[in-house]
Amino acid sequence: MPSDDLPETFHVTTDEQLRAVSNLTRHRIMAVLRFEPATITQIAERVGLAKGSSSYHVRLLERAGLVKVVRTRKVRGVTERYYAMAARTLVLPDPGEGAPDVLMRHAVADLEAAPVDSDRQVRMTHLRLDEQQFAELGARLQALADEYRELSDPSLPDASFMFALFRPATHAQTPASHTPPAARAQTEEDAK
Repeated sequence: MPSDDLPETFHVTTDEQLRAVSNLTRHRIMAVLRFEPATITQIAERVGLAKGSSSYHVRLLERAGLVKVVRTRKVRGVTERYYAMAARTLVLPDPGEGAPDVLMRHAVADLEAAPVDSDRQVRMTHLRLDEQQFAELGARLQALADEYRELSDPSLPDASFMFALFRPATHAQTPASHTPPAARAQTEEDAK
């Protein structure tokens, strides 16, 4: 099934769907299926899983509606299923204040797992922007990501592009529960 036949977006709305995408292994399985369909065996090889584990995770993703069987074929009397993403883009709900951002956690885990000697471009820049500049930058980054997604060729090596444009919490806005214990102890000691 070519990616052109897929719906553009799938909105993750149920608890079952959220649990399915929250798992790093299933995130990596969906990354395998991002550009082309694959069998359980192919998924297991690409993700580095046992075939049984791969099958288990794919079944959970299928039950949640995030992946689907797009074709089958008979191989030595066994029906081989090819799975693909249910849509080109998954839209996750806003995690809410103080809740973990699953997408960013997975992206950081993927970055940390990438070979050290591989091509990597990692930057963090602090900016001071008014509301219009903030909105414009977000739109430009999204347009850039969309442009390069259209250029993606499944025969080329994978590359991940992640961006996060946000206004950080000020020290006064950060709840005490998010302050590391050592920093909390130091702050309490300073208050004495």
